[in-house]
Amino acid sequence: MILFFGFNLSFDTQIAHADFTFLSLYLFWFCVICNISVYLYEKLQYSEFQAKLYWQVEQEKSERLLLNILPASIAKRLKQKISTVADDFSKVSVLFADIVGFTEMSGRMSPPALVNLLNNIFSLFDKLVEQHGLEKIKTIGDAYMVVAGLPTPCQDHITQIADLALEMQQAIAQFNVEHQNHLKIRIGIHTGPVIAGVIGIKKFAYDLWGDTVNTASRMESHGIPERIQVSSDIYEALKEKYILVKRGTIQIKGKGEMTTYWLKSKQVKHEHFQTESSEKI
Repeated sequence: MILFFGFNLSFDTQIAHADFTFLSLYLFWFCVICNISVYLYEKLQYSEFQAKLYWQVEQEKSERLLLNILPASIAKRLKQKISTVADDFSKVSVLFADIVGFTEMSGRMSPPALVNLLNNIFSLFDKLVEQHGLEKIKTIGDAYMVVAGLPTPCQDHITQIADLALEMQQAIAQFNVEHQNHLKIRIGIHTGPVIAGVIGIKKFAYDLWGDTVNTASRMESHGIPERIQVSSDIYEALKEKYILVKRGTIQIKGKGEMTTYWLKSKQVKHEHFQTESSEKI
């Protein structure tokens, strides 16, 4: 009986030991699986976080690129999948600027030097446009086009564009001093109604159309170096606060005879409008 009891006790001990071993192994592998699961879950979460972060960075790059091409309000409308973006503006001011003699100059410069020169000049203009809150529309070769009064209409678009023109002249003069150049620009300004919209499905662009655009372009092309030529509409709006010199009546291609003026500067006290007799043209 004693032997039998001893046998039972030994058998129970073995069972208890086996249970403990099994429980230990169970707990060990349970912990291993839990750790692996946590590791895999955290890795998955990190991968998802990295993917979202990458997507956000790329989206921000795309946003910045889009805003470099289009005004913010126009970009927003395009993202809303509006099929046609076209607006009619009753009163805006358009400026064209052109580097005089650039075509001849380009024949004497290497391609990298030519592009670098244009980039430096237009970057100066870009900063001025941004400071005034205006819209650069495009560059065409060595010509630079800006508009004031859209896509958000404003009342002082004529003075805004006039101030920009004067500062562009100053910027070129300073650029010449710093780089030992003798660059000259012609600037033309006109005001009136335009149609603005986005054209194209690839390399699309925000552009302007209308007689106002054509007239502003003619003000520039029929001007002379280092001068800002403006139409009579611009003169009427600026004559109380700016110095203007009457150029006279000239023949404008596609327009006929027009009376134009040179925009010289802002008025200071005791300065008044000058006529064509005030300055030899």
